[in-house]
Amino acid sequence: MLLNPKPDPAPVAHDRVYRGLRTRIMHGELAPGTALTLRGVGRDFDVSMTPAREAVRRLAAEGALTLSSSGRVSTPELSHERIEELAALRALLEVELASRALPRAHIALIERLQRINTKFGEEIARHDAVGYIRRNLEFHRTLYLRAQAPAMLAMAETVWLQLGPTMRALYGRLDRKEPPHYHRLIISALKAGDEPGLRLAVRSDVTQGLKMLTG
Repeated sequence: MLLNPKPDPAPVAHDRVYRGLRTRIMHGELAPGTALTLRGVGRDFDVSMTPAREAVRRLAAEGALTLSSSGRVSTPELSHERIEELAALRALLEVELASRALPRAHIALIERLQRINTKFGEEIARHDAVGYIRRNLEFHRTLYLRAQAPAMLAMAETVWLQLGPTMRALYGRLDRKEPPHYHRLIISALKAGDEPGLRLAVRSDVTQGLKMLTG
């Protein structure tokens, strides 16, 4: 009788490192220009160099990390032109996602968005930039999931990933003292079934802050 061979743990380890590091970058845990080493990544996730290397390569292919010809790995320091390009992509993708979500924006969804929005005060009181970014993405993802457009949402998440360290820098510039103003306008537009108002509120929300970094 043949026994089934044990699965190779390497792909599992690689995926765990990829997802963990991806989350850290997307939520702004790493500032722009932060240098990483494969040894350090492996130590953080308790894996060997091979899964660490594969995870880093995958994230570099997504634009979340930069990999120089000398082998130096770091989080990207985006030029003004690149920030403007990614902000424009956010506006295109997220306005369309919100518009598609509107017909499915039932009262339970709106109430959930309101609950998420009220929790921003916790991160603001702690001056928790990472928590603030995480909460902001939770707000947007919760709405966009109702669009039932997984390919479009995946593209939006790739943009969020590339902007993660930059959003960390932006948080320090904004000195937030209250929840995002445009979130309230998004919620109001959803309640009213106001598609033009929703599109304008989403576009303003995803571009206004980034304009501070390019002005």
